[in-house]
Amino acid sequence: MTAEYTIQQLTRMAGVSARTLRYYDEIGLLKPARVSSSRYRIYSSQEIEKLQQILLYRELGVELDTIRQILDSPNFDALTALKEHLKRLQEKQVQLNTLIQNVEKTIASEEGRVTMQDKEKFEGFKRNLVQQNEELYGDEIRAQYGDKAVDESNQRLLEMSPKTFEGMATLEDRIRSTLQTAVQSGDPAGETAQRLAHLHHQWLIHYWSDYSKEAHARLAQMYVDDDRFRKHYDDIVPGGAVFLRDAIAVYTGVAAS
Repeated sequence: MTAEYTIQQLTRMAGVSARTLRYYDEIGLLKPARVSSSRYRIYSSQEIEKLQQILLYRELGVELDTIRQILDSPNFDALTALKEHLKRLQEKQVQLNTLIQNVEKTIASEEGRVTMQDKEKFEGFKRNLVQQNEELYGDEIRAQYGDKAVDESNQRLLEMSPKTFEGMATLEDRIRSTLQTAVQSGDPAGETAQRLAHLHHQWLIHYWSDYSKEAHARLAQMYVDDDRFRKHYDDIVPGGAVFLRDAIAVYTGVAAS
């Protein structure tokens, strides 16, 4: 006989709140197997497996709408998904261990027990940035530019000198502030907007071994097409993603699609 669980039993077993399970039901992410005559939600082993997948994807930072699309896909395979979860969790474990070692060595350096090279102080942060980028945007970027280009870009970041790494962070701050000013001007072809596009070009070549105007324009278009990229720039300033795309179109001479 298949085991069944009430919502209260499932909350205790899975460590999620009843409110969360009700919300998952409301948005169609995790429906109960049935509703009893007393109006209690009842979950079976099939829903337990699905909840495990949902929680694993959430642990990896995947949005609920995306999780629903993945799980509802006719091509979804639970075993393959679990293997992918394991791979990503192992990658996060490596990254976390690197950060722990970095902090431990920094403490030892501050206490005078070891000497820490400047390059070592940034190693954990660079690996963390690579991991975050992979988790958030890896699939889209790899589909757009291919595994080889993305792997090379990641390696360039990992091999950056402390001075270059700090300079890149400064450049990102300049891009944000210039984007805010440029959007207020309202002119993607204006001087401020073109300075913004040039700053973005300078930022890109820290990652790309080969720059092309066409690839730059495609990336800017993806900033608009992908909700996560769009949110990143629109959070800086409303309309930021579209404005940056249009400014880069002028800068590269490649019309926005």
